[in-house]
Amino acid sequence: MSGTERAPTEPICTLLTDRLVVFLPMRAHAEAIADYFARNSKHLAPWSPPRPAGFETPGYWRGRIAVQQAAFEEGRAAQLVIAARSDEHRVIGTVALTEIVRGALRACTLGYGIDHAEQRKGLMREAVAEVVRFAFGTLKLHRVMANYLPTNERSGELLRSLGFVVEGYARDYLFIDGKFRDHVLTSRVNDELEDAAALCTPG
Repeated sequence: MSGTERAPTEPICTLLTDRLVVFLPMRAHAEAIADYFARNSKHLAPWSPPRPAGFETPGYWRGRIAVQQAAFEEGRAAQLVIAARSDEHRVIGTVALTEIVRGALRACTLGYGIDHAEQRKGLMREAVAEVVRFAFGTLKLHRVMANYLPTNERSGELLRSLGFVVEGYARDYLFIDGKFRDHVLTSRVNDELEDAAALCTPG
């Protein structure tokens, strides 16, 4: 999906910001991803769906990364990890575009999370802003949707700061932290999508 030449050991997709590198992980990153989720287990639990067995182990992630790479190559998802440019071997967050749909909809769902020790630095906003630019520019999507728990005020503030607009409220939307929970539904629309008629016409 990136359409750029790369060495065999380079990630398929890499996005750079002033402080961060956001990239599609390779098998070599499995241990760093497992470590991120292990050290943030309690921090992420209130906002996360049930995790499969072995989720916080490198073995699980070696298999999962292969699935994520296939999904990216097929244009179905871009499940990326975040690292500081000063230490690209330590994963400090995730940001994902999933459920990518083409045709007349041209939309996806956005999800994200950041290390508990890296909060209040503007890093999550920096990463999400770049991934939204990627969604609108490179992927030429029209709508990015993002949903959050009503109690997650910081997530709501982040989305508002990036131009996401509340579009609704869904009761018992997702099974999170032990029960089905309500979510606020938001989206941001790409007002500068070029050749929209051609892009939205089935091939």
